[in-house]
Amino acid sequence: MTKLSVSKHETQHKLKSFQEYSQASFAWIISSVLSVILFINSYDFTSKTMKPYVLAASVIYAAFTLLQLIITAKIRRDILVHGHIKNSTRALGYIQILSILTGNVFIVTSACSLIKKDKPPEYTIAVYMLLTQLFVIAVSEINLFKPYVADTFPLAMLILLAIALFQFVTLLLVSKYVKRNNARPWLSIAAFPLIFTSLTGNVFALLLGLTLLTKIRNNGNPAAAKWEEVWERLTKNTTAMSGLFFIIFLFSISICSFFTFDYSVAIENNYGAILQSPSLAYPFGTDNFGRCLFSRIIFGARISLIVGFISTAIPVVIGGTLGAISGFYGRRTDNIIMRMLDILYAIPGILLAIAIIAAFGANTVNLILALSIGSIPTYARTMRANVLLVSTFEFVDAARAFGARNSSIIFKHIVPNSLAPMIIKSTLTIGGAVISTSSLSYLGLGVEPHIPEWGNILKLGSAYLESHSYLAIYPGLAIMALVLSFNFLGDGLRDALDPKMD
Repeated sequence: MTKLSVSKHETQHKLKSFQEYSQASFAWIISSVLSVILFINSYDFTSKTMKPYVLAASVIYAAFTLLQLIITAKIRRDILVHGHIKNSTRALGYIQILSILTGNVFIVTSACSLIKKDKPPEYTIAVYMLLTQLFVIAVSEINLFKPYVADTFPLAMLILLAIALFQFVTLLLVSKYVKRNNARPWLSIAAFPLIFTSLTGNVFALLLGLTLLTKIRNNGNPAAAKWEEVWERLTKNTTAMSGLFFIIFLFSISICSFFTFDYSVAIENNYGAILQSPSLAYPFGTDNFGRCLFSRIIFGARISLIVGFISTAIPVVIGGTLGAISGFYGRRTDNIIMRMLDILYAIPGILLAIAIIAAFGANTVNLILALSIGSIPTYARTMRANVLLVSTFEFVDAARAFGARNSSIIFKHIVPNSLAPMIIKSTLTIGGAVISTSSLSYLGLGVEPHIPEWGNILKLGSAYLESHSYLAIYPGLAIMALVLSFNFLGDGLRDALDPKMD
């Protein structure tokens, strides 16, 4: 290896050791792509006119992107020259926080990471918690431009704003009083309300509340260090946290939309607003029945998330149980269970789903069952392989020596130590379930046609690709973003739980 390559390798290793540099680089790259997309969309090729608001947004995005690029270069120089990031460079993060007004979550998270030098996982979770809440409020406020809003809109928005204020105060407290190895005991006063606020769907609030309580209970306990390291690795992974942010944002807006969005604008025909271009009242335009495409995509997120999670949870439980029994008992039990699952595994999953739906009808329940049954063998194989490995460990022999029953050994000792690969696999395959749901709905074999679901929306929009392409582009982008988010999160969990990373 030449001196040049060694020097380059050392430089890359030094830069990667600073989370701020990785996040800053990721932020300016994604932000530059978004700036280009906004600039292209600022020109209406049909009427050959400029859209001033979109053009202004692209210019603002470009300005923050340029500043982010400068900050990234300064961070790189500080690391290579001084071995640390100077306080003057960190101070620039306060300027970048203003990009929250543009909705640029990538630059905002990079700025929050840059401002604070010592960042425990709880701080990162608190930042994403507040961002999720603010994004839900911002998206919900778009309804003010519609002719009417839901009856519960004013009260719901007031509650969301109060929760956002409480979460902001919590972020300040976490920033000051939570360290890597300990947290002030009185922070439990904030932890319990945080868990309660997660009823809005903001799972980051639930995670923060639970991690605070766990850290307070385990202050100075070395046994908890392993899981704290896992959390730290995950929160340092920018792509994984970005994916988790989008998933939780969709989950939260899906719950809050019950009170902040009017369902009628998504399902009732409005012949006075047919095929309207995107505007403040209709951010994504309207379809051929005059229904608000933006509202339909928001409500469609519920179906995609529900089907994705449930159709993954069912095979995880059933396949995991069968795999655990098969791997633990072996011999005849193993042969019987695995050969039966091999028969099921031999049938292509999508073909099995189509057959089940064709036999029992196209509805949401049948769709979930169809997607679940075909995935059972893969989860059973994964659990079986892990159980075969864990069964050889000494603590299992110790449990046998103490006279523990087989069922107790399996579900109290072996299965908990075999869950990490199952969690990773399930996270990665939820994205596949979302694609399958949309694909079957597009073919008319999934969710009922009258329900706003991304596959149904995409099917209607495909008929207007030449004249009103946005009808297909927006639901297609929503599907892509959700699937990518699950893939990013799965990759991040794999890296965080990988024993080789210890």
